[in-house]
This record gives sequence, structure tokens and C-alpha cells, in this order.
Amino acid sequence: MSFAGKVWRLLVGIKDALALLFLLLFFVALFSLLSARPSPGQVHEGALLLQLDGSIVEEASASDPLEILLSGTLPTRQYEARQLVRAIDEAARDDRIKAIALDLTTFTGGAHVNMKEVAEALGRFRTADKPILSYAVAYTDDSLMLAAHASEIWVDPMGGAAIRGPGGSIMFYAEALERYGINAHVYQIGTYKGTGEPYTNTQMSPELRENLETYVGQIWDEYRAQVIQARSQADIDAATTGLIALMEENGGDMAKTAIAAGLADTIGTRDEWGDRLAEVAGESSWDKAPGAFANTELDVWLAHVGNEGAGSGRTFGGGKSRIGVVTISGEISDGEAGPGSAGAARISGLLDDALDDDLAGLVVRIDSPGGTVTGSEAIRRAVMRYRDKGIPVAISMGNYAASGGYWISTAGQRIFAEPETITGSIGVVLAVPSFEKILADYGIHSDSVRTTPLSGQPDLLAGFSPEMDALLQAETKAIYDRFLGMVAETRGLTPERADELAQGRVWTGGSARQLGLVDQFGGLDAALEWVAAEAGLEEDGWEPRFLSSPQNPFDAMLAGLLGNAEQEPQALVSISSRFAMDEQALAVQALQGFDRLLSTPGAQALCLTCMPQTAPRAANPAWWSTIASRMLAN
Repeated sequence: MSFAGKVWRLLVGIKDALALLFLLLFFVALFSLLSARPSPGQVHEGALLLQLDGSIVEEASASDPLEILLSGTLPTRQYEARQLVRAIDEAARDDRIKAIALDLTTFTGGAHVNMKEVAEALGRFRTADKPILSYAVAYTDDSLMLAAHASEIWVDPMGGAAIRGPGGSIMFYAEALERYGINAHVYQIGTYKGTGEPYTNTQMSPELRENLETYVGQIWDEYRAQVIQARSQADIDAATTGLIALMEENGGDMAKTAIAAGLADTIGTRDEWGDRLAEVAGESSWDKAPGAFANTELDVWLAHVGNEGAGSGRTFGGGKSRIGVVTISGEISDGEAGPGSAGAARISGLLDDALDDDLAGLVVRIDSPGGTVTGSEAIRRAVMRYRDKGIPVAISMGNYAASGGYWISTAGQRIFAEPETITGSIGVVLAVPSFEKILADYGIHSDSVRTTPLSGQPDLLAGFSPEMDALLQAETKAIYDRFLGMVAETRGLTPERADELAQGRVWTGGSARQLGLVDQFGGLDAALEWVAAEAGLEEDGWEPRFLSSPQNPFDAMLAGLLGNAEQEPQALVSISSRFAMDEQALAVQALQGFDRLLSTPGAQALCLTCMPQTAPRAANPAWWSTIASRMLAN
């Protein structure tokens, strides 16, 4: 029996080992399948298919596996603007690409500067005498900005076009906080610093309204000018203020209304659009489905041309000098968050790791509405370590470089921005809740024993002492003064002039340049070229090196899933459906704004009232902190 038992245990062990081996091989094969890169050999002569199933961003966000598992759905794809620009510019130079097929059916938009960068690349493609044919069911502001550069704009018979323009609502929580007995202690510096207003007011202050109306109006003027420049027949007034009358003239048919307003050229289904592309770019030799045409998909094309670079067509290798590019995208926090969110510890680590790599220069690409003061200062100090070594540093502002984003910008020798960039918001706010009112309503009271006026403070249950209030206000003022001093010193302003331009006021890049807060108009390429000149590099003697974290294996697998799903048949998305999707995103932002008060992340250099807003992200625990944030953590 002993021998038989040993044999049995051996067989069971072999069976278990084989089962584990096959299970491991299965997951390895699955991972390899999902994370496999498209083959450059799959490039076909015909059209470049840009089927944008998602949004355009500065930096794609990291994926949260738990969130995906709980939701049971894959997240929408994010396309980095510089990758799209590179793909389009390379397609303009390649004789195999005859046209661009721009499918915007499920495109969810992007921020203004990123949209402009991609739109300008499409314009360069047209300049190369190559056609662009766009198609969508529902065209809205962002999709129309891209489609304006198309030689033919197709709209589905079930669809139409609607331009809303920038703007929207800000949620105010003061009355709700009072109703539920929550006392919001808000300490802020800056007449126009509207970040604290949602917790103390029931509506905008006159100063906040004035600021918002000014820069939102400037962004609207830029949008109109860009669309009309690309498509002179577009009647923006008829499509906005005159929309109701125009719809009545066209019997309520939204597709015909889009044609009448000059926002589209042809009404047709996706199959009909595909048949037209087959006439322009050639018929498909491998796909005989209705509406099929010869094409190369975006991921295949990027695998062929490489997804690095800044859209300038610059080649890599050959012993060229390298200029580092670090991206600060999303809300600034103190930890390891990102990419797609600006965790200061992660970004400082990237900068410090590259400090000894003999970089000829550094460009800091900022696309952030700000965040924690501690995180902003940590990144600024990391950038200054390059300045201390005599390495030229330029700042390239994207959609946003406000508040904490501008704090970091003070480390640059030259600041580049676009006219639509949202910047400034030089101010500081600290918001902390206490719950003594609601506890008293339920008959809960507290008493205390103190050795100093700050003992047990800040007391979120019994309220703040006058000394605690004074300390928090003093710290907020001290941080503001430091912010102001950096701006005055780096921009060559008197403290009085810097204070006049600060006060939490938000500026567009156009206004900021006139006021001396920005040096020059231009994108990432312009900043790179300036750094190269400062470093004494020849025109073809350098290349950009993007400093980034290693890709998470889960993100690689997810990219494979999204890439495989990209070419599935797309559902019709009407104009009302598109609006509803946007409103759902605003509802989530409203809840996040309330959650921000309760999370007490410490002093903030953050522009929450920047429009369009960037969705807030949760901050990671601080690895160093101010006096207030230390006390709040106790």
C-alpha cells in the first residue's frame, strides 16, 4: 500500500504540474496575443483610416484594472495628440497613402490646444494635395474642428451638426453644506481665485464671472476663426444663434440643416462614404463587405513610422544629441500617480533619473490646471536641478498651465504657449470641513483639555479655534507670497505688478503673452527648436527623448483589446446622445468637487474654475508637506 500510495501521489503531482504548466502557457499566449504590436508589414496602399473611437489627450492615462473589472466594460481609447500629428504628417509624405478616411462617429473630443494641433496636421495633409473624407452621425464642436479641414464632409441621414461653444455651469455647494451642518473653512488669496467659491457661495462672484466671461469669450473667438479659416463656407452664426430658424427652413431635418449651414457637404450612410473612398483611394483586395476600401489602420501605420517625435518628422539615431521632454499632464498630486495624472514623485523620479544622461536640453510640457502646492514645488525643484547644471530649459504649455502648472513654469528660461492655452490663476486656496453643526443637531457635543491654543487642532468635530484659523490663513498667505515672488523674479516684474497680474486671475495664452507671463507663441516643436539653439546644436544634430515610465503590462494588454475592438461596427450616436454623454461627465465632476472638500488634500494651487475643466483626480499621500497638511494628517 505504501508503494501504491507513493505512485498515486507522484501521478497526482505530475497532473497538477501539467495543469499549472498548461494554465501558464494559456495566459502567456493570451497576453502575447493581446499585447502584440501591429506589424509594419501590414501597410497597404490606399487611405489612412483614422477611426477615432475615443478622445484626444496630451498624455494617455494609466488604466485601473479594478475599475475596469467592476465596470465590466473597456474604457474608451485615448489618442495622444503628438502621435496623431506624427501619423498624419508622415502620411502626407508617403506616396502609398492616397487619402485620409476620418471616421468621427464615436469621437468624444479633446481639449482646445490638442484639437488645434491635430487639425493643423490635417491642414498640412490637404496642402500636400491629398484629400480627406470625414464621416460622422453627429458632428459637435470638436469633431467639426477636425472635419473643417476635410475636402468632403459626410453626415449620416440620421444625424446632423450642432455647435455649442465653450462654457457651462459651475456647481456651488454652500447651501447644501449649511443644510447638512458642514462648515467649510476656506482660506484663499486672490480676488479672482474662484476655487474656494463653490464651498462658500451660491453663485459666482462678480470677479469670477468677469474673469470667466473674458477668457471663455476669447477661446470662442479663436475657435470660430480656426473653423472659418479652414472652411470658409461655414456659417457659424446660422449654426448657433440662427439654428432654430435654419431648422424650420429645412423641415426639421438636422442633416439638411448641416448642409445649409455649410458644416457638411454630402448626406450619406457609412457604406456610401466607404464607396466614395474606394473611388479615391482604391478598392480593398481583402475585404469585399459593403463600403470597404483599401486602407491602413492607425496602429499599423504608427508601428511603421514610430510613435515618437513631436510631429516634425525628425529621425532618430545616428549619435544625435538628445533633448529631454517630460510631460506634466493632469492634476498635480504628491505621489506616484500617472501617466495621465501628474504624480510629483513619479515625475521628479523621471527627471532625476535622466539628469546624468548627458541631455543637451530639457522641455517641460505642461498640460495641467494645477494641484497640490507641495507636488508643484517638488517638480519645480527637480527642473531647477537641470538649470543648476547649465542645461537650457524651456516650458511648453498645452491646454492648461494654470495655478500649480504656472508655479512649475517659473523654472523655465523661456515659456511657449498657444493663444488658446489657459494659464495664470496665480493664487492659493485651502478648504477644510468641520462637522460641529451637524453633530450638535444630533445632540452630540464635545469638550477639550488643551496645553496650547493649537492642542487638538484642527478639530474637525468640534470646530476650529481662532488660533487655528489664523495659522491656516497665514500659511495660505505665505505660500501666495512665495508664488508671487517666483513670478516677479522670473518674469522681470515688480512685486506690485506681479500681484496685479496674479490675484488668482485666469488668462488665455494670448493675453498672457501681452502681459509678460508668456514669452512666445508656439507648440512643442517651437520649444524644442529654441532649446536646441540655446544648446548650440546643429539643425539636424538633435532629437527629442521623451521621459516616460515603463508601460504597465496590463496597459499593453488593454491596448491590444482596444486595438482589436477598434474596427468593430459602430453604433449610431445622435446629437442628443452626444450631449447626454457630456452631461454625465459633468455630473461626475460635480460629485468629485464635493469629494475634494472632504478629502482635505492641503493647500492647493489649482484652477477648478478653468473652462473647459479637467476632471479632478485623487491625490496620493504626500511624501513631504507644509505645516497645515501635517496637522491635517494628525
